[in-house]
Amino acid sequence: MNILITGGAGFIGSNFILYFLRQHPQVRIVNIDKLTYAGELSNLKEINNSSNYIFIKGDICDRSLIEKLFKEYDFSGVIHFAAESHVDNSIKSPDEFINTNVLGTFNLIDVAKNHWMIAPHHIKKNHTKSRFHHISTDEVYGTLGEKGLFTEQTPYAPNSPYSASKASSDFIVRSYYHTFGMNVVTTNCSNNYGPKQHDEKLIPTIIRKALSGQDIPIYGEGTNIRDWLYVLDHCIGIDLVFNKGVSGDTYNIGGKNERNNLYIANTICDILDEILPKQRSYKEQITFVKDRPGHDYRYAIDASKIENTLGWKAEENFETGIRKTIDWYIKKYQE
Repeated sequence: MNILITGGAGFIGSNFILYFLRQHPQVRIVNIDKLTYAGELSNLKEINNSSNYIFIKGDICDRSLIEKLFKEYDFSGVIHFAAESHVDNSIKSPDEFINTNVLGTFNLIDVAKNHWMIAPHHIKKNHTKSRFHHISTDEVYGTLGEKGLFTEQTPYAPNSPYSASKASSDFIVRSYYHTFGMNVVTTNCSNNYGPKQHDEKLIPTIIRKALSGQDIPIYGEGTNIRDWLYVLDHCIGIDLVFNKGVSGDTYNIGGKNERNNLYIANTICDILDEILPKQRSYKEQITFVKDRPGHDYRYAIDASKIENTLGWKAEENFETGIRKTIDWYIKKYQE
């Protein structure tokens, strides 16, 4: 069985490929990644010589390349991670987000449909179980007040060019299920953290700045709240949905670990004070910077659907996961 994974050199994609191949050694993965600044081949060095892993440098917006790969490998699954994902970058360069997240997703699912189906609701015999799994975000739902959780029924209300582009891609995937009868599933996750995340993201930034003695920048007053999900827990959830999820359904994957940004920074500094102490606390490096435009106040996911129907449960709470994460980054930044 050949499965196409897009964006597999990125943070979540690379963690997922390593996990998935351990769980399903009979599967061959073809990983296509454009290797933008967020893609890092060293994330996959453990499987460089694996016989069931192939890397292709390429762009999901290159339709002829996608068609060629489907023809060559006859994929029976697509797990679609590839996306521009940094909100600050989407404010500066929204066109890149529309191109990759909207047009790229359309290219992938349309080529898959043409390869797997004869006509709407008429699937080729050898592709009756072929599935397109779209990886999305809780940011498509907008922002929450002090109370409440995002569910699969929460109306979409994206507030940044990034989340608007992901919402658009979600709707494209949904339309291919309803119009063509394609076998699709979508997962919307909360904020991931863990090994191999790009340096620009909040947690790696805090660790990196702390270790280098620089100011640790926190937006506004640090009160923005996110639901934090350890990346391996997310990978387990994706595997479950890809293999056992109901076609056409959406599953929200969240960690039940709501923490505000200032708590995150303080916790990381406390752990660094403990394991790599210096003359003064790392907390003295925390500084507050001007908030970004349209910064959503709070995200939090109700993951009861995937818990109750597929038996998924987050193994890590934030306090256990962040220690593993800090250990990994200390090794990285001290190399």
